[in-house]
Amino acid sequence: MIIRKATTADTPALNALVNGAYRGEGSRKGWTTEADLLDGIRTSEASLNEMLNSPNAMILAAEDGKDLQACVYLEKHDNELYLGMLTVQPALQGKGLGAKLLMAAEESAKDLGCKKIKMTVITVRDTLIAYYLRKGYADTGERQPFPADPKFGIAKQPLEFMVMEKVLG
Repeated sequence: MIIRKATTADTPALNALVNGAYRGEGSRKGWTTEADLLDGIRTSEASLNEMLNSPNAMILAAEDGKDLQACVYLEKHDNELYLGMLTVQPALQGKGLGAKLLMAAEESAKDLGCKKIKMTVITVRDTLIAYYLRKGYADTGERQPFPADPKFGIAKQPLEFMVMEKVLG
């Protein structure tokens, strides 16, 4: 597996990967689906291009030499790195690919001089929260509202985010 910085040439593949892993029936093949919580899309090519063109952000992409298998979004804010959109193809989930991307994100954070990594997780995603707790992330106690913007999806129930963080050694 190769982990590299994604470019705008990867946008169509990233869009298919992220939306396929989080939404719709195909996402139910994996354990990270949001199909029961949200309708609509998880991202768009326009949003991905905005992320890829941001001077303080990057998307790490994991591929097997030909197919994009996983990705993660990273954005630097002062001495913190925000981690979002950790995505693994549903059929490949549970094989350690997400953990490898988390390790790559931590290395990127250290290279950028960041002291910690922060992320937001929908509070009702107990299995996902437990996964991040096992990886050394902690609940900060902070909660944020889920955006009421359809470009992030259409909530099927009231949702909020838990802010989690990991202090880097």
